[in-house]
Amino acid sequence: MAPDPLGAARLSRRTVLAGTAGALGALTLPGVATAAPVDWSRAVVDSTMKRHTPATLGGWGYTRGLYLYGQYLVYRRTGEKSYLDYILAWYDRFVTDSGISNGFTNLDAMRSGQMFPLLYTETGQAKYKTAADQLRARFPSYPRTSDGGMFHATSRVGQLWADGVYMAQPFLALYGKTFGDAAYCYEEAAKNVSVYFDHLKEPAKGLLYHAYDEDGSEPWASGAGRHSKYHWGRAIGWLGMTAIDLLEILPRDHPRRRRLVEVVKFLAAGYTRWQDRASGRWFQVVDRGGDKDNWLETSASAMYTFLLSRAVQRGYVGPEYGPVAAKGHRGVLSQVSTNPEGLTDIANISEGTNVGDTAYYYARKRNTNDFHGLGAFLIMNEQLVR
Repeated sequence: MAPDPLGAARLSRRTVLAGTAGALGALTLPGVATAAPVDWSRAVVDSTMKRHTPATLGGWGYTRGLYLYGQYLVYRRTGEKSYLDYILAWYDRFVTDSGISNGFTNLDAMRSGQMFPLLYTETGQAKYKTAADQLRARFPSYPRTSDGGMFHATSRVGQLWADGVYMAQPFLALYGKTFGDAAYCYEEAAKNVSVYFDHLKEPAKGLLYHAYDEDGSEPWASGAGRHSKYHWGRAIGWLGMTAIDLLEILPRDHPRRRRLVEVVKFLAAGYTRWQDRASGRWFQVVDRGGDKDNWLETSASAMYTFLLSRAVQRGYVGPEYGPVAAKGHRGVLSQVSTNPEGLTDIANISEGTNVGDTAYYYARKRNTNDFHGLGAFLIMNEQLVR
């Protein structure tokens, strides 16, 4: 049989990833020259920039905002100016000297605004503060449940989806810190995490349900708790990352910090319990790994790994969670590959997902290079590259 150089390269690369504990992987063998470490964050960003110009990256939406925030973290570590220039070029498609024209009628539309305070800090350009002010002004009138939870969308009356807090609350807290509006912004952001968590938590499993409907009128909210019935992976990851992000911003004496730490501890224990021991990753429906149609999903696995690693680093949980994070990181890295064109691919990322039953979740497309996964990967990897 003729030699298969591509197959050998794949085997070598898999060996590198399987033994990687940090974000930079290299294979070391006695008597053999050490290969240069691979910076997988750079590889993902470089490949994405080759695939898409700022003009073709896509329209305003949370997935692009998630990805570009991840790219921004890589820029902050590396100082690679082209990474920031690319981000600015995309945002400048939507932000003018007059700010941004957007009604912000759903939380998803707010996620990309996370970058407004950051871009203002980087450039000093007033238009980014104008856009940030416009988004901030939307919050007081944005509709809420009776206990203060922001609707997932104005059209989804009374509904709280675990995804939603990540779309809005990190921006609000960062705005408060950057522009001196802490009293309102810190309280509102942290309160929403608490409200969502109280409606969605399942203490017996250490997990969250996907969504809650205040009046129980949705078919999926027919039970006593008026929440959906299943534990969809990425929804839980969104809320966990929100708690971590807010803890980075809120001062140590803020009265809601303790509750946020409790959320992180709850999720860290749940993530550990339900991690797939063979792969280090997590399933689409987290607690039903034995179902034949269920599958291991990359974006949620990256989110869980990020929370676990940051929680250990900050002392929110004990060091015993460190090996869980390391195993999760190796599991996510196993989904990263280099294709014949020399570009980096990340596999097994769920497409965008509404609330559904198990058959619906299992049937979601398993995309490669979906921006949900690219963004989550960069956030995770930049945490572990430290």
